[in-house]
Parts: sequence; C-alpha cells; structure tokens
Amino acid sequence: MKMLVALTGPLWLLVANDEALARPSRRTADVAYVAANAPDYDAERHRLDVYAPRRKAGASYPVVVFIHGGNWNSGRKEIYRFVGRRLAKQGVVAVVINYRLAPQVQVPAMANDCARAVRWTKEHIGEFGGDPGRIYLMGHSAGGGLAALLATNDALFAQLGLPQNPVRGVILNDPAGLNMYAYLQKKQYPDDSQYVVAFGTAPAGWRQVSPYYYLTPKSPPFLVFVGGETYGSIASSSEEFRQRLTELGHQPGFTVMKGKKHVPMVLQLYWKNNMIYRQLLPFVGAKPQPEHLGTAQGQP
Repeated sequence: MKMLVALTGPLWLLVANDEALARPSRRTADVAYVAANAPDYDAERHRLDVYAPRRKAGASYPVVVFIHGGNWNSGRKEIYRFVGRRLAKQGVVAVVINYRLAPQVQVPAMANDCARAVRWTKEHIGEFGGDPGRIYLMGHSAGGGLAALLATNDALFAQLGLPQNPVRGVILNDPAGLNMYAYLQKKQYPDDSQYVVAFGTAPAGWRQVSPYYYLTPKSPPFLVFVGGETYGSIASSSEEFRQRLTELGHQPGFTVMKGKKHVPMVLQLYWKNNMIYRQLLPFVGAKPQPEHLGTAQGQP
C-alpha cells in the first residue's frame, strides 16, 4: 500500500541544524529505561533522551513522550533531536525514545517497550523538572499507532505494576496502525504482506494491537493531525478513529493540514510557529517561554 516510507534522509538535514535549538535546552542522552539484567534487555533500543528547558520554572513542566515512526522496522531517537529541542524551548520536558523493531520483535513487544519507557518517565521525570502527573504521548506514523495503543490499553501498564494509566492525553501526527485488524483483512495493496513481519499472521493478534478497539468514553483526550496529501490508508483510518471517538462522547481535535505529505508532517516540528505546536502547547498546559535570539522561526 506504500503506507510508510523511510524517513532518514530529510530528517538528518534537520539534525545537522540542531545547534540553533540547543542553547535554550539541556539534553540528557542514552538513559536506559530497562534494567541491564532484564532477560530482553537491548543496550541500544532500550534507551531514551530527555530534553528539559534550561530556565527553571516556578512549577514543574508538562511532559511529552515522543514515539518515532519508521514502518515498525526502522528509526531511532537521534534523528528526532529537533523535536526534543523544540519542545523544551517551548516549556515542555520532552522524552524521545528508542524501542525494539521488526524483525527482532513484533508490535506487542514494541508496545511493551514504549510502556516501560513511560513508566520510567513517571518514576524519574521529576529529576528533570517534569511533572509526573502530566505525561502526554506524541507519535508520528507507526509511532502514532503505538502512542494511541498505550493511551487506550490500560493493561499495558497494569502488567508493569502501574494501577492507573499515566497518559493524560495524546497527539497523533499522521498516525499509522490505528486499525490494523481491518486493514490487514483487506490486503488491498500489493506490498501489504510486508506487515506480517511486525504484526504476525493471526487476525486476533492484529486486533490486539489496534487502538481503535480499546477506545471507551473514559479514553484520554486526543489531538489528531493528518496530512492533506498523506497516504489514503492513513487519512481514512484517522477519520474512522475520529468518528469512533465522537460516537463515544469525545470531542477530539482533528486537523487536516492542507498540502502536507507524510514525511513533511513530522519535518514541520522543527519550526516553532507551525499549527501542531499552536494546538499542542495549550493542550498540555505549557506556559509561554521567553524568546531567545538566534533561534529558527516558523513555517505553518
């Protein structure tokens, strides 16, 4: 279906320009969120980076955990330094995570990794000025599907010993995988067989990792952003997700961004004044930060 593409090329160009954002934030890199003696510990993939504002706040900052995309088989946190830097510059403590990928593991293990990263955030983010009671998730592409799954499937945290789901809200950026149960039953695109590597061959397993089926009236609030020129499967599944949330009594934010394709939907997070940040910051309760000279200004 050509739902997803490699993201590394254009994103590395933004990493090269990261210095413009570095001064107003402090980065703590390569923090392990899984114990080294855990039987499934991966020294590279079980790591995260924390980006915190340098300016001390009178109260704790809201927290956004960013989950990268990459077709469930690629991507790493270093590519998304610009997201962490930009969030920190705007009064948010950002946590940008790695998680294991296919073919090493399938989506249930990826979700478990992401949940463990959120648990680490709940337990430790106060050390970086973040508020453990205000944890939000943000994900692009495959990371959006994982973010939605964590926010709606409380069992992912219960099995880690957390009695309550710590996620207070979700920002989805051109999300993929919201309903893989329906998608993989159709298999209407020639390359759809590739997804069994990450999702397996059993329809029951596809449903298990589809956040659409975990939505309830008590699900946390969502902000959903979809590219006006994105893949048809992402556009349609996002709209179905919005409709289901509305049926359950929610009023999700839902914005179609005219002219945006799939990769530019995450590239725009480099710039301060884009539409996503204009909605994200009040959504998470971030307070306006003082301007800093020499920082990049924005495209919508």
